[in-house]
Amino acid sequence: MDENLRLLEDMKKLGLNQYEAKAYTKLLEEFPLNGYSLSKISGVPRSKIYEVLDNLLKKQLVFSKKTESGLVYFPLEPKLFISKIKQNYESILKNVEEKTNELYLKNIIHYDSKILSGRKEIFSFLNLIIGLANKRIEISIWEEEFFQLSDSLLEAEERGVVIKGLYFGYNNKLKNVLTHRRIETYLSEKEERNIIVIIDRKEAITGIVSRGEVSQVSWTNDPGIIDITSDYIVHDLMVNMYSNSLSGSDRKKYEDAMDKVRKEYFE
Repeated sequence: MDENLRLLEDMKKLGLNQYEAKAYTKLLEEFPLNGYSLSKISGVPRSKIYEVLDNLLKKQLVFSKKTESGLVYFPLEPKLFISKIKQNYESILKNVEEKTNELYLKNIIHYDSKILSGRKEIFSFLNLIIGLANKRIEISIWEEEFFQLSDSLLEAEERGVVIKGLYFGYNNKLKNVLTHRRIETYLSEKEERNIIVIIDRKEAITGIVSRGEVSQVSWTNDPGIIDITSDYIVHDLMVNMYSNSLSGSDRKKYEDAMDKVRKEYFE
């Protein structure tokens, strides 16, 4: 797309109509101008130019000055224009956020769970909520999925969010996340990979993410489900930490006992 056309389209996205965008951008190139001259170089019809200028005056994007030859117009400096737009949008977004939250919270009667489908959509959502984490993230994650979330997780760690849990793989970059023991065994046994992400003890995402676009996870804000999910991670973490504290025959006995329990449970 031509750069001038793209600029006009972007200006329209900021709330100006096509004629207002044309008049303002042309006035930036050459000023001061009267309405007739601006109409000629901007392509705004003469029948519309003074209505357009009146709108821009009301929006404080142009200013007028009386001269001996008549009224001429000056544009608002671009730096001030951008600052004004930012202030307007910040005010709008703040109001929309407050009012939509009021409407939403009125209808929260009970805690809820939802299904998210599609690997791409799942990780887009996960990156979003990881970016909003304030204090704590709990995870159980495989190496393949870590690559999809690494930027968000490492950035969260840098801003002081505590990240704890388990990592199934070889290249663990998270300082407080434990690499799962006997990784070769798990990699050979598991046909599918699941993921758990808990954000600030307020929401949890769990499910299978190795099925491509038919992957599905559950998102919930139910405190009871979040507690159960967190307990699952910490139990797995304790088993791994205890095993890692043993050595030699003691560790072998422990792992053999764990294998026996696991086998008998799933028989």
